[in-house]
Amino acid sequence: MNSFRAFTALRERYAAWHDVLRAPTDELEEVIRPGGLAPTKSRRIQHVLAEVYEATHGTWDLGFLGTMPLAEARAWLTSLVGIGRKTASIILLFNFGRPAMPVDTHVHRVATRLGMLPPRTPLDRAHDLLEEVLRPEEMYAFHVELIRHGRDTCRAPRPICGLCPLTDVCAYFADAIRGRAPMAPIPRNAAGGDVPARYHDELIHGWAPPEQPAGSRSVDR
Repeated sequence: MNSFRAFTALRERYAAWHDVLRAPTDELEEVIRPGGLAPTKSRRIQHVLAEVYEATHGTWDLGFLGTMPLAEARAWLTSLVGIGRKTASIILLFNFGRPAMPVDTHVHRVATRLGMLPPRTPLDRAHDLLEEVLRPEEMYAFHVELIRHGRDTCRAPRPICGLCPLTDVCAYFADAIRGRAPMAPIPRNAAGGDVPARYHDELIHGWAPPEQPAGSRSVDR
C-alpha cells in the first residue's frame, strides 16, 4: 500500500523523530512522495511533531493519552493540524486500547446498509452513534471486520450480497431482493470455504505482525 511504502521510506531515511522534525521540508516531501499528497503531508507531519515535542517536553511520550478522560484525549488529538475524528479514534483504539470507534468509508457504508446508521449520517455523528451501541470490547473487532467486509463483499457501489453472511439482518438486502437497490453477481472465481483470519495491521495497512514472516497469516488479536 502507498501509505506503508511512504512510512517505510520515512523510517529508513530518519533515525528518530527529532530528525524528521529538523529535516528540510522539501526533503521530507520527496521521502514520503509514494504516499501521495506529499507537499501537504510533509508540512503537517512537521507541524504535528513540533506540537508533540513541546507538549511532551521533548520525550515524544504520548502515554498520557491512555490515562486521561477519553473525551479529553480525543480533543487533544483533534486539536493537532490534520488529525480528525477518525485518525484520533484509530490512535486511541489501536495504540491505547481505548473504546473509541474509528469510522472510515467502509465502516460507514456497511453500518448504514445494515441499518445501524440512518441514511446520510455525517461522519462525526456516525462515530457517536456506533460508540453508543457497541460495548467497549466490541469496537476493535467491529472496526477491523467491517473494513474487511466492506473491501471483500459489501463493496461500493454494488455489494456482492450472494457472498454475505449477514443478509438475514441487512436492511439493504431487504431492498435489493425487491429490486429497490443494486447488488453485484457472485464472481465466477469466488473462493469457497473458510477464509483464514488476518492480523489487523496486515489487513488494514499491509504489513504482517512482527513475530511472523511477511505473507503469513494469524488470528486477529
